[in-house]
Amino acid sequence: MMEERELQELLKNLVKLPSESEWVEFKLNFHSAVEIGERISALSNGACLFNQHFGYLVFGVKDELQTIEGTSFKASKHKVKNQELETWLIQRLSPRIDFRYYEFLYDSKPIVIYEIPAATTQPTRFINEAYIRVGSYTRKLNEFPEKETKIWSKKSSRSFEADIAKRNLSQDDIVRYLDTQMYFDLLKIPYPTNRESVIEKFKSEKFVKEVGGKWHITNLGAILFAKNIDEFDSLSRKAVRVIVYKGKNRVFTVREQIGCKGYAVGYEGLINWMNSQLPANEEIGKAFRKEARMYPEIAIRELVANTIIHQDFRETGTGPMIEIFDDRIEFTNPGLPLITTNRFIDEFQSRNETLAAFMRRIGICEEKGSGIDKVIYHAELYQLPGPDFQTKEKHTKAIMYAFKELNDMDKNDKVRAAYQHACLCYVSNEKMTNQSLRNRFKIEEKNAAIVSRIIRDTLEAELIKLDDPDSKSRKYVKYIPFWA
Repeated sequence: MMEERELQELLKNLVKLPSESEWVEFKLNFHSAVEIGERISALSNGACLFNQHFGYLVFGVKDELQTIEGTSFKASKHKVKNQELETWLIQRLSPRIDFRYYEFLYDSKPIVIYEIPAATTQPTRFINEAYIRVGSYTRKLNEFPEKETKIWSKKSSRSFEADIAKRNLSQDDIVRYLDTQMYFDLLKIPYPTNRESVIEKFKSEKFVKEVGGKWHITNLGAILFAKNIDEFDSLSRKAVRVIVYKGKNRVFTVREQIGCKGYAVGYEGLINWMNSQLPANEEIGKAFRKEARMYPEIAIRELVANTIIHQDFRETGTGPMIEIFDDRIEFTNPGLPLITTNRFIDEFQSRNETLAAFMRRIGICEEKGSGIDKVIYHAELYQLPGPDFQTKEKHTKAIMYAFKELNDMDKNDKVRAAYQHACLCYVSNEKMTNQSLRNRFKIEEKNAAIVSRIIRDTLEAELIKLDDPDSKSRKYVKYIPFWA
């Protein structure tokens, strides 16, 4: 949310523009709710075409002369058939962009500004129709197919990380909002002796931007180093939420923790808190007792990092969530993956590559393509069922299961584990065999028939295939993933 001084500055800068444009429109007073909806669509699409982060609809300015005169329109009070105007508009916009309106006084004159995010993945529509401003007129976008084509072609040109989280700040403000000390601690380099060097370093990392003598904190800087993520209104829902349940379902919640810091600042605290909630088994050695974690910490770390890094930040109103049950941990992030879940072990693609690259630099996640390998390797080492990677309608889920005896695993558990074992062998320049799978499940040689059945089921599921289909030997047969 913009503060009073930011709004005053924004209004002054907007009225200084030569005229209205495809991304700025001035109005004196309210005419109709439909008109506002159409303008939101048009200004969102126009901002996209002109590489602006936002479009602006300003009430209280006479459009011909761009003089500030004040408005009688009260956005917060206006209703459409007993429904708040904001809600009425949101329900008719597609996609439901996160526009905001601000009401304030400028020289005692009431002003309303709608701040409208630029279209990013598709044209913004209102009541199933997309609009665009052409000169001082609002027209239907389908009348200008070349403009519509440009909007679709720009869908990948802007990244979430480069967008602005907080604007018009001083250098002191940056240090107040971001944990600059933690940055230097994580990279194990000395903290500079002056403020300017700190800010310059953050600028080089694209955590902050300077425009016209004012400083802006980017989403990348805020999501990594916020001292309090709630101070960044557009990011507050991206805090990591951890819920601990009693039992194997969501009926009884034991406790809940919501992170308040940026991911880089709060990561170790998050891991430590999770470890304190996870069950441990007591091992009795020859000389002493010790606690053995039920889940391998390196796998937990990697799955937490993946949940953070691979989320779709454009999915509004939701964020990363980790749920701890008696028999499993579920890691859920907004958005669908860019690659199929069956290829997580051998391929890597992130929609937030700048974020991912920095997390790798500070050791929070593994190098490209090696993180899920480690998750599966340690699941095998701890004799756990294979992790399950799922896609739902609008989110991705990874499930880490607690220990199960082989007899307690269902067919899907066994097939998934066999496929993942074949993948792990293949990326290690080896091939899965009956013996290697016996070792994975800790099955004695006399019970080799059990493994043969698991392999047969995995072949039938078309997740693995014979390494050499022409080989006549059944004793030394080897298997590779279906994609190899």
